[in-house]
Amino acid sequence: MGKNKKPEKLLTEVELELMSAVWRLERCSVREVLDSLPRERDLAYTSVATVMKILEDKGIVKSEKKEKSHTYVPLLSKEDYEKKALKHITEKVFEGNPSSMVMRLLDEAELSKEELQQIRKTLEERLK
Repeated sequence: MGKNKKPEKLLTEVELELMSAVWRLERCSVREVLDSLPRERDLAYTSVATVMKILEDKGIVKSEKKEKSHTYVPLLSKEDYEKKALKHITEKVFEGNPSSMVMRLLDEAELSKEELQQIRKTLEERLK
């Protein structure tokens, strides 16, 4: 996949884990990504470096070489990936029915009163 193309498939679990760190950090080295992971997540530096290279090859991050290390920045925004993942789930799991997905989420998620009020507000705005 060339640069500036959106990925065709969803990220693997480990790719998503590392991308979550990149999105949080915005600009980071392999060491910074590794250090941002939970202590119990025992990944080797070389494993993180390999996955970061895969993400670069897929056009999801780009690297800038500074002295002896690479700094990575996201090319794919978290928001764009969330949209892609939701579209995938809607099509594959909920057979193209987004209202079924929303209803399942409302049934299963432990939403606070404030979150439910925000959802209501958004729905009311959409209905206008």
